[in-house]
Amino acid sequence: MAQSTTATAPAASTKPTKPRYDRSIVEGPLRPAIWKIAWPSMLTNVIGGLQGIVDHALVGRLVGFQGNAAIGVSWQIFLVVIVFISSLFTGMSVLVARFAGAGDEEKVNRTVYQAFLTAIFISLGVMAPIGYFVSPLLLKLVNAAPEVRAEALPFLRIMFVFSIGMMIFFMLSGALRSAGDARTPMILGISMTVLNLVLNIVLIRGLGPIPAFGTTGSAMGTCIASGLVAIYALSRLWSGKWVVSIPRGEGYGFGPDWAIIKSIFKFGLPTGIQGIAMNIGGVFMLAFIGSLAQSAAAQAAFTVSYTELFSLITWTSVGLMGAAAAVAGQNLGAGNPDRADAAVHLAARFGFAGAAFVGLFFLLLPRQLLAIFGMHDPTVVEIGVQLLRVLSFSGLLISVALTFTGGLQGTGDTKSPLYISIISQIVVPLGLCFVIKQTSTLDPIDIWAAILAGHATRCVLSVVRFKQGKWRHIAVDIGTKR
Repeated sequence: MAQSTTATAPAASTKPTKPRYDRSIVEGPLRPAIWKIAWPSMLTNVIGGLQGIVDHALVGRLVGFQGNAAIGVSWQIFLVVIVFISSLFTGMSVLVARFAGAGDEEKVNRTVYQAFLTAIFISLGVMAPIGYFVSPLLLKLVNAAPEVRAEALPFLRIMFVFSIGMMIFFMLSGALRSAGDARTPMILGISMTVLNLVLNIVLIRGLGPIPAFGTTGSAMGTCIASGLVAIYALSRLWSGKWVVSIPRGEGYGFGPDWAIIKSIFKFGLPTGIQGIAMNIGGVFMLAFIGSLAQSAAAQAAFTVSYTELFSLITWTSVGLMGAAAAVAGQNLGAGNPDRADAAVHLAARFGFAGAAFVGLFFLLLPRQLLAIFGMHDPTVVEIGVQLLRVLSFSGLLISVALTFTGGLQGTGDTKSPLYISIISQIVVPLGLCFVIKQTSTLDPIDIWAAILAGHATRCVLSVVRFKQGKWRHIAVDIGTKR
């Protein structure tokens, strides 16, 4: 038999193409999937919180507790605006998580780019001009003492005018996390925190020919650090080497796609309004604190205890909230609603354990914690000790509430957390303070108890709403490529 002279074609490679998105989030063991998203977010937030603690410690020792109060009051005002805008990116995160869960790369990238355009416009066209001119009025609104206003005004104006870097960082971190990559936002966040810390040490205290800017130096360092990190992040987004990228090619333009922007606002606007409601509640709470007989001392104690030390609980819980949102959203997009439900409950247990651990320090070592910030004034310390002991219990409630909030938002139910926040962050705590003030003498412990009541209300309502399961039937889409 004649030997065949026909060459045999090489066999096609059977090596499977690596999926762009991490499928372990929607397949396999759930605990590692949750932890894979949660721990980088938690670590980033804790390190960021520690950077704020260092800033307050430096300002407290160099400027005095008036500087601590100025930063606290300014951040509370700034957060009303920045939380609203960054919360709009929840709409982006809902879409990205669903499309990533379904493996639709094209829709993921289109959504991220339109969210980027939205962030640029709002930062430069809205926040910068309006924030600069209304800052003095906002400081008067919260009853900041004159010496506190003098320190706070330049800080607040700098934060408003140069907010663009922070906005881009929040937007890209949310996009990456929702697509299943939590490590890249962690690296970006830690880099920004370290850079911010170095800049703040130099700018707050001064070094060589660089003068000491005091409280203002803290704002300068924050804006410079976030701006540099944002520039680097955009270069990586353009390169296409991340799990999300800027879409390019035939049929893609660089202008706004109003259908996608409309969807981002549809899911994000309720969360943005929720952020405003929560922080307006915080601003009015500051007004109640400002009405106390020893307002400057109470504001300083509130700033350090609630804004900084309590962040060791809230920032960790916010990381778990993001993990719950991403994992629940991706699993719902992949058609696994029961797995989404289980993920949120597991994240809540992680949050409760973490809050209990930190709360022990609040309960047992409050004076030592306050001393880190140079707080030795007897009145400030006494008020701060009261608040930390209340927060040791309040942290358990808010950690559970935040993870269930993440579950609702990640699956597309962004309206329910809005209504819950209005009740728990405005109606309950402010109502209690108002009634006490009208019928008796409002003392610091009354305000701290009102905060605890609000957190308890939010926890109960969030758990009940999630268990109703209406989030299982929410549909998400943005249509086909233009």
